[in-house]
Amino acid sequence: MNSNILITGFLIVASMTCTVAGNLLLKIGADQRGMSTVWPFSLLNLKTFLGALIFCCALIFYVSVLKRISLNLAQSIFAAQFVMVIVAAYFILGEPIDKYRWLGITLIALGLFVIAAAPTTASQ
Repeated sequence: MNSNILITGFLIVASMTCTVAGNLLLKIGADQRGMSTVWPFSLLNLKTFLGALIFCCALIFYVSVLKRISLNLAQSIFAAQFVMVIVAAYFILGEPIDKYRWLGITLIALGLFVIAAAPTTASQ
């Protein structure tokens, strides 16, 4: 396997992992007391700060991905984040997933399989 593909794959996984972790930390932090009662400081605490910091890391990885592949391919791949965040919230935060969300998750997953099976073009 080409090292360029491996690096791109690593950057994609790193960005998605940071996005999922950032979302979880922001949710956990949102349910806790902030630094102050004055907005926006009422939203800030260690967890929300770390969540935002991790989102910054995700941004850096994502921009690195965009240097390597087309935006339409990147967005197609990164649609998996929607599934990952919902499933992580289910397992880590205990948030329920109803049958309609499971249907949506399934449709997104099917779309990702179609995109993965599509041939690549020279501009990618």
